[in-house]
This record gives sequence, structure tokens and C-alpha cells, in this order.
Amino acid sequence: MYVVPDQSGTSAVVTGANSGTGKETARRLAEAGAHVVLAVRTPAKGEQARRDILARHPGARLEVRPLDLADLASVRAFADRLTADGTPLDLLINNAGVMAPPRRMTTADGFELQLGSNYLGPFALTLRLLPLLLAADRPRVVTMSSGTAAFGRVRFDDLQWERRRYSPMLSYGQSKLADLMFARQLAAVAEERRWDLLSVAAHPGSTRTNLQTAGASLGRDRTTRPWFARFDVVPTQDVEQGAEPQLYAATAPDVSPGDYYGPTGRMGLVGPAGKVRPTRRALDATANARLWAASERLTGVSLADCVS
Repeated sequence: MYVVPDQSGTSAVVTGANSGTGKETARRLAEAGAHVVLAVRTPAKGEQARRDILARHPGARLEVRPLDLADLASVRAFADRLTADGTPLDLLINNAGVMAPPRRMTTADGFELQLGSNYLGPFALTLRLLPLLLAADRPRVVTMSSGTAAFGRVRFDDLQWERRRYSPMLSYGQSKLADLMFARQLAAVAEERRWDLLSVAAHPGSTRTNLQTAGASLGRDRTTRPWFARFDVVPTQDVEQGAEPQLYAATAPDVSPGDYYGPTGRMGLVGPAGKVRPTRRALDATANARLWAASERLTGVSLADCVS
């Protein structure tokens, strides 16, 4: 089990911290001494997560703040409130996401739901929080990707799945490849601007959480599992193990810009966290920069507006 180094005096934001790998990550960061903001879509669920963590670690420093990554107005409001506090941000973990809704759905801003929630929302959030991150000593941004990024493809001519027949899993793969490309492009931007900011990515492998059922059940009156989760064909692991790649990426001393962390055991789906190779498409620097530019246009959030 990975032991998180002492985080006393640090401030962290974990999105989707009410359940799954986000909750486990928030718990272990707080246990190590960090002040953790649980950024959640449903505050009541965030408060329950806070109570659960405090029951195990009464001294944990936690607060719950509302954030809906499928709504750019919510992203802006969250960032504005955090900025108004004026506290430097040492760690941003872009953990929240939605997986494989049964049909094409859209965000409050009209984006395809998975691209909007899993990528464009975190993109806008990260840029808006850059001033707080750059005010910290050696800040990190960890963006959660997925093993599905390996078969994802960012189709610049149809990012929103408006022309093609919608595929829940291919859309998910695209959004998670975009996350990986973003993490690497942010690392490139930090190097170019000589920021002391570490941007890395992680994926949880095959971890048992409510991610699969929550997405597949959207728009339905009963809980549903996606087809691939109905067969015991791949190994799985519990959330304590599944959170370790992003915990390692967030806190280990030997992490380098643009690194990618995931399970290193069977099929790359379970086992101890370690450095893994990004899929080939995420290594295309030209495509990464192109995606960044497209994301600025879509969200209306630009680097030039956020950082002078």
C-alpha cells in the first residue's frame, strides 16, 4: 500500500470526492495532513463523505464546495469563490467523471456529456485555478484518464458526436484520451513558460466503483450496468488500490512533468501503481496543442485571460 508523504500545510482540491477514487484520495490526503476541498456536484453527498472521513480521522481538515463540471457557470463560480479566499493551491486533482451514458446527452452548455464533464469542464477549471496554483510552492495538477484512452480517438471534425452514430464507450475513450493529451500539453506549457508546476496524469485500471453503473443508468428508472461490466472477463481491484495511481502522481517525489501512472499488475488493470506508457496518440505534440486551442474556443476560457 502506497504511503502518502506528509502533506501538512498543503491545500488540495479533489473533484468528485464524494465517492470512489475521489473520496479515497481525499481521505488519504487529509490523513496525511492536507486541507482538502471536496468539490462535488451534490453537496449533501459531499457532506456525507466528509462525515465518513471524519469518523475515521477526526482531525482531518475538510470542506465541501459545490462544483458541476457539466456547467461552465458552476466551474466559474467555484473558481471565483476559491480565488476570493486567496489561499495558494498546492494540488488540483481532476478526478470526477461520467462513463458511458446509454444515449447522447448534453451538458448545460450544449456539449456532448462525456466530453463536457470529463474534459472541457476540468480544462476550464484548471485554467481558472492557475493563478492560485502558480502562487503555491511546486504545485501539481493530476488529471484522471483511463485505460480506454488507448482506443480513444479525438475527432476534431466531430468532437461532439453530432455527425456520427453515438457510441457510449468510444465517446468515453475520446474524453479520456483528451484528458491525457491535456495533461501532457499543460506540462509543455509549464515548461515553455518556466512555471514550477507539475502536470501529470493517472488512470485507475479496473477499479470497482459506482462509475460504471451511474453513467449507464442515466435517463433510466433503474440501476443498469454497461454490457462490458456484466461479464467477469477482466480482473478488478478495490478502491483503495485503484486510487493509488493518482495519489502517487499527486505526492510522490520522483514524478516528472507529463508522466502517466496506472496499475502495473495483470493486464495493466490491477496491482501496484507505477509509471506507464501513454497511448501513442497522446504523444502527438501538434494534436495536443490543437486540442488545447479548440478547448479554449469551446469553453471561452483562455490561458491569456487567466494568467498574465
